[in-house]
Amino acid sequence: MHTNRDKLGKGIKFLLIAMPLIVVGPSVIFSAFNNQDNPFYIPVLAGGIIISIAAIFFIFKGIMTLIKALFG
Repeated sequence: MHTNRDKLGKGIKFLLIAMPLIVVGPSVIFSAFNNQDNPFYIPVLAGGIIISIAAIFFIFKGIMTLIKALFG
């Protein structure tokens, strides 16, 4: 078996996209909870949750792509 280099690169790209999202999502959620009296509380909280879900998606997609590249 040979490693599919194109899929391997694609998986690494997914994981690199997920890295900043891993940090930004919880930071935005924390900021929203610290400013609950602000009128933008709900939109900021929703944005943070969406960013966190996107991070989880990209991590899952990246790991699955890496596994497919390595094990065929």
